[in-house]
Amino acid sequence: MSRLVYSTICSLDGYIADADGKFDWAEPDPEVHAFVNDLERAVGTYLYGRRTYEVMAVWQTIGGPEHPAVENDYADIWRAADKIVYSTTLEAVSTPRTRLERAFDPTAVQQLKESSDRDLGVGGAALAASVFRAGLVDEVHHLVHPVVVGGGTRALPDGVRLDLELVDERRFAGGVVHLHHRRRSS
Repeated sequence: MSRLVYSTICSLDGYIADADGKFDWAEPDPEVHAFVNDLERAVGTYLYGRRTYEVMAVWQTIGGPEHPAVENDYADIWRAADKIVYSTTLEAVSTPRTRLERAFDPTAVQQLKESSDRDLGVGGAALAASVFRAGLVDEVHHLVHPVVVGGGTRALPDGVRLDLELVDERRFAGGVVHLHHRRRSS
């Protein structure tokens, strides 16, 4: 059975985007980017909401000698994975290995976890909230940036309790801290 992993880059005060929807402060430096690449190698299927998919779809076209090696590496990782986009407003997907679902179905995601030999990754705060509420999250990776943005899109949903244990942490030269938590066994 695979794990469902929520990985996010967030501010110290817990936001993935500021009140204006900007997240330029979250751009990883090469050291952090390489680390993220290594985390993402285990993901066989990404679960995205519409907005996150639209942001991430750029990785389908990034690549070549004009891009840093770390970006080319991530683009290869992203293109090799399957993607499921949950949206009621998106008319069609624009990338290969991608399917569109109109509604989030926790039972279908649980079945996907049980049948997959590679991990599932969830991206986007709204979809992640649904996955948390359904009790499907197994691990959480936070890359906490040394910035306070004062509001915006929260990295973690309100109204959800999930008991976790810290299994790893890492500090990066630029001030980013990685925190890896796993669901506590019942």
